[in-house]
Amino acid sequence: MKFHHLVQVNDPLQPLIEPLTPDQLWRGLVMKARDPLPFVYALDACTLLADTGTSVRRELRFGRTVIRDTITFLPPDRMRQDIEPSGEVPAATLWTTIEAPDALQLFVRFEYDTRPVAGAAPPDPRLEGFVKQAYVEADRDVIRTIRRLASEGRL
Repeated sequence: MKFHHLVQVNDPLQPLIEPLTPDQLWRGLVMKARDPLPFVYALDACTLLADTGTSVRRELRFGRTVIRDTITFLPPDRMRQDIEPSGEVPAATLWTTIEAPDALQLFVRFEYDTRPVAGAAPPDPRLEGFVKQAYVEADRDVIRTIRRLASEGRL
């Protein structure tokens, strides 16, 4: 499944919402890569297997499901997450890109590319819609958490 969407971070038509700087947003995204527990609902544990400064390799636990991934940082505005296939977890790539079309607007583009699990039945198109909506809501939650961390002076 290939899917992408934008989350608007700064909106000049919403003056009561404190804008974030691209640097704050980047630091928040890097923080999520290194410690996703405050950002990801239903994540039970995260173990950093390696941190080179330019990438992190992690093991994420959602109940009995274990996901291993590598996130590569491409500062100041892009990162790539590669998920390793295992059992019911398909291989996937997620690109996260900060976009600033002008000085007042700021967006994050999330691009998903999930490959099917070998031998699995084709995905149900109805279920795919729910998965896409879950991605959108999870990504909006990430931005809300980054905004909260920024308001607390933690970015």
